[in-house]
This record gives sequence, structure tokens and C-alpha cells, in this order.
Amino acid sequence: MTPYRHWPMWRRWFGQHSERFAARYLKKLGWRILGANLVAGGHELDLLAIDGKVIVFVEVRSVSGDDPTVAAQSVDLVKQRKLSDGALGFLSRRRLLNHPYRFDVIALAWPAGAKQPHLLHQRSAFD
Repeated sequence: MTPYRHWPMWRRWFGQHSERFAARYLKKLGWRILGANLVAGGHELDLLAIDGKVIVFVEVRSVSGDDPTVAAQSVDLVKQRKLSDGALGFLSRRRLLNHPYRFDVIALAWPAGAKQPHLLHQRSAFD
């Protein structure tokens, strides 16, 4: 049996574990989490949150290792476009286009054997 058969399941678990960690982090900041893994405009939105009166679309990226900037850098222009399209679909369907919103990136790096990741939170990561 090849290790690749387990890769998708492990990857899914790793992503869900990271998203739950990010949601707990945001709740500790006093944010309200409205949803996770929403599909809008044909694109998945990791976390949808409220920061004060601002709707925040949060992209969660994670890697094993020590450097969360590696994960953050993976939100390239193509990914930003997909997130923007999904967010606009979400906002238009709910008639919230005039409501303030922004895109944040939470990047996590999980060192081997660590219970807590290194976290990098980029507010207003892109327009």
C-alpha cells in the first residue's frame, strides 16, 4: 500500500485542524464566526467572520515547519482572484455589497511535535 493513498485524508485533516485553530484564535479576539468552508461563486471560503461591523473573509493556510510566511505566500494572485469572486458572490446573493468587508489571511506553521503552531495574521491582506 502506497503512502499516497493516505495523503488526501491526512491533508484534509490537517486543513480542518488548522481552520479550527484559526477560528478559536479569532473568537479569542472577540470576533464572531459566521461560517466555515462556505461555497460561494464556485469557490470555497475557509472562514467567514465579523470583526466589529466588518465582514471578514479569512483564508487559512498551513504548513508543517517553523515559518508561517511560507504558508502566507501561497495566497497568490490566482488564489486572491478566486477568493474575491467567491466573496462577491456571497455578498451579492445576500445583498451586502454596500457593507464593509475585507480579506484576511491566517498562516500557520506547525513545528514537528508542537501542540501550538506559529501564527501569522495578515489583516487586509489584499483588496
